[in-house]
Amino acid sequence: MEIQGYTMPDDLYYEENHYWIRVEGDILVMGMDDFAQQMAGEIVFVQLPFEGKKLKKGKKFAQVESGKWLGKIFAPVNGELIESNEELEASATLINQDCYGDGWMYKIQPTDMAEVDALIHGPEAVEKWLLADIEKYKKD
Repeated sequence: MEIQGYTMPDDLYYEENHYWIRVEGDILVMGMDDFAQQMAGEIVFVQLPFEGKKLKKGKKFAQVESGKWLGKIFAPVNGELIESNEELEASATLINQDCYGDGWMYKIQPTDMAEVDALIHGPEAVEKWLLADIEKYKKD
């Protein structure tokens, strides 16, 4: 689905700070969405926490930087970080080039998969949320 120039795949779940979640079996793959990567500009650094790190829903567990911006990454669910995309260490701009593919950031083993249902999902919900944020962040 495209909303005002931002690509937002329908099959993903979204965390309110513009990170996407894709369910792959009992694992969650997480990355930065198109809106966030366009707003941030060229990504220059992504913190890759150690595997096995316990994640608490809503708590910061990493950060990402562009030349003009420093962002916090919050856990979308309770669980454990099981993998970080080590390709981002050498080339953080993968996020800008392919935020929903090669630019994925983390894989999470959720404690309770049902927590995913609390994330933003479905075309109507995603559109309403994104349009509100486009309005909020619009430059005058």
